[in-house]
Amino acid sequence: MKFLLIGLGSMGKRRIRNLQYLKAKHIVGFDTRFDRRNEAERKYGITTVDDLRKLKMDDFDAIVISTPPDKHSVYIALAIKHSKPAFVEASVVLGDLEKLNRAAAKKKIFIAPSCTLRFLPSIQTIKGLVHGGKYGKVTNFSYHCGLYLPDWHPWEKVTDYYVSKKETGAAREIVPFELTWLCDIVGTPKRVTAYRASTMNVGAPIDDTYAIAMDFGNFLGTMVVDVVSRYGIRTLLLNMEHGQVMWRWDEDFVKLYDSRSKRWTQLRQSRRESAPGYNKNIPEYMYIEEMRTFIAATKGKKDFPNTLRDDIGILKSLIAMEKTK
Repeated sequence: MKFLLIGLGSMGKRRIRNLQYLKAKHIVGFDTRFDRRNEAERKYGITTVDDLRKLKMDDFDAIVISTPPDKHSVYIALAIKHSKPAFVEASVVLGDLEKLNRAAAKKKIFIAPSCTLRFLPSIQTIKGLVHGGKYGKVTNFSYHCGLYLPDWHPWEKVTDYYVSKKETGAAREIVPFELTWLCDIVGTPKRVTAYRASTMNVGAPIDDTYAIAMDFGNFLGTMVVDVVSRYGIRTLLLNMEHGQVMWRWDEDFVKLYDSRSKRWTQLRQSRRESAPGYNKNIPEYMYIEEMRTFIAATKGKKDFPNTLRDDIGILKSLIAMEKTK
């Protein structure tokens, strides 16, 4: 397959690595910044351009969109216009996604929004425990995702990329990123409310903490997302009628308590390698599997586990949260 990769920042370079790991030999990158094009050519040996008008879209089999979130719609529209399947990174801006979803459906164009954490083995294990039914229904859960924004891109200032903007701010972006996998496990909340605030100087004038309450009809959940945690953490406590699940992303297991046997079990998870320079708890494996699934889906061999419609629902929940304050 021949891929057009739009955006050669941190995620764009990761997607090049993913595709090359999967033996993709024909990748052309687009970015308006010379330094990013030069780095991609030097590190990965790909061809790059600074103007999409220099390319013929018919030369490509698929498009990978790794631009800042507020530019996603522009390139989704491009993919639809040229009838190309497209993978797009996690969204935080609703914009005209509903219009684009209708256009893609009308032309039967496959658009795959990122859902990376669904490919993490520990999260797949948790989903299996919840959906398996052995431990009854979910009764409540609490989840905390805490990261430290200045650690994201230590090679550049926070103000030099999209996480410093209000609409695409780092904490705001994480909320739908996390809800994409959480809601896949527990369903869509019927009501949401949230507090958000700037609690310290992270290098940008953005809300750095979201405290969220969700009502699912017959159970409740809470979630805290922040970009002020000096030690990065993802931690979940989920209660069911006959069991309890506890998980931390920096541990190699999911803990399960069975109330009937009154025993804890550690469900071991394989530890995967992270890319050099990235948090050790962010394995490259899940990004590779996500891209592998996208490629298989373009060939009709597998379903991709996320849709634009799903993303739109998550983003509407984010907007509803923000209207409560």
